[in-house]
Amino acid sequence: MRGFPTPSGRLEFYSSTLAAWGWPEYAIPTYIKSHVHPDNLKPGQMVLLSAFRIPVQIHTRSANAKWLDEIAHTNPLWIHPNDAERLRVQTGDLVRVETAIGYYVVKAWVTEGIRPGVVACSHHMGRWKIHDHGQRQLMATVSLNQEGSRWRMVQRKGAEPYASSDSDTMRIWWSDVGVHQNLTFPVHADPVSGQHCWNQAVYVRRAEPDDRYGDISVDTQQSFAVYRQWLEKTRPAITFSPDRTRRPYWLQRPLKPAKVCYQLVADEPEMSDG
Repeated sequence: MRGFPTPSGRLEFYSSTLAAWGWPEYAIPTYIKSHVHPDNLKPGQMVLLSAFRIPVQIHTRSANAKWLDEIAHTNPLWIHPNDAERLRVQTGDLVRVETAIGYYVVKAWVTEGIRPGVVACSHHMGRWKIHDHGQRQLMATVSLNQEGSRWRMVQRKGAEPYASSDSDTMRIWWSDVGVHQNLTFPVHADPVSGQHCWNQAVYVRRAEPDDRYGDISVDTQQSFAVYRQWLEKTRPAITFSPDRTRRPYWLQRPLKPAKVCYQLVADEPEMSDG
């Protein structure tokens, strides 16, 4: 009897919410060219499917499942043979994946399971720590260094056998635990929904002679600049909200704040740096 969790209680082909909140051109379903649409890619760029994952692991939530870790504990870059030939790389070679704010170094896996012009790196790997204590079977020990706004991560040690109350921890035979690619992604806040747009436009090339597997380099100042570019595409609630709230209250959230938290403050700025 309650219907769907929409203002009308129905599946809405026409969204009165989008129309009321300043997005009338999207009130009826339409096609929008994303930031990784071919028309928006620069010469040489490829699409990185960073939200892709193999079916064995669940994000990094299953990293304590020892048998799953044994099955899948690394995340090579899937790359089509045509692109691999162009880049002169083979399975197992190190490649640099360059994003808008930095890069990470990962192994290539040449496969026809991915289409040309697209690469994919499973996002459930690459957990890290800066000390030896903590989770050991799927976390690398790293060093983390900062020079100005540039941060650099280097893997020092991967997984290894260790003694514990579980005898299986002495049977760990793998050391590779993957690369934490998410650190190299700037914030892409979707202008309409505010959700993160995960897929990335990247350059892929052979690793430099001094590159090591798992190296990560990121410029946080550049990351903030990219975030501001995406912020410029939004239509601020302070201007377009029909009821002086931050967002439509009916939209579901895992942990929904009290309704009073949705109210806009009278002197709230048009844009926030936070």
